[in-house]
Amino acid sequence: MTGYVEDKKRVITRLRRIEGQVRAIEKMVENDTYCIDVLTQIAASSSALKSVALNILDDHMNHCVRQAAAKGGDEADEKMQEASEAIARLVRS
Repeated sequence: MTGYVEDKKRVITRLRRIEGQVRAIEKMVENDTYCIDVLTQIAASSSALKSVALNILDDHMNHCVRQAAAKGGDEADEKMQEASEAIARLVRS
């Protein structure tokens, strides 16, 4: 079971809202909207995606990693490594 299962509806709602934002950006480009306005909307969409990612990461840490840590052993080490790599990807993006 995924860590975000309890928040799944909220996550999907937010992702659909972001999808709408991205479609709106596409229309802005099609309509030759001023560059800075397009960039502002791209930044807002990126920020919204990062927010969703951080919420999913938080759920992962509090569910999947916590359970693995309680069990200990290789599974705990694996989940900690996965979390560390996910955090590194988010920081680089």
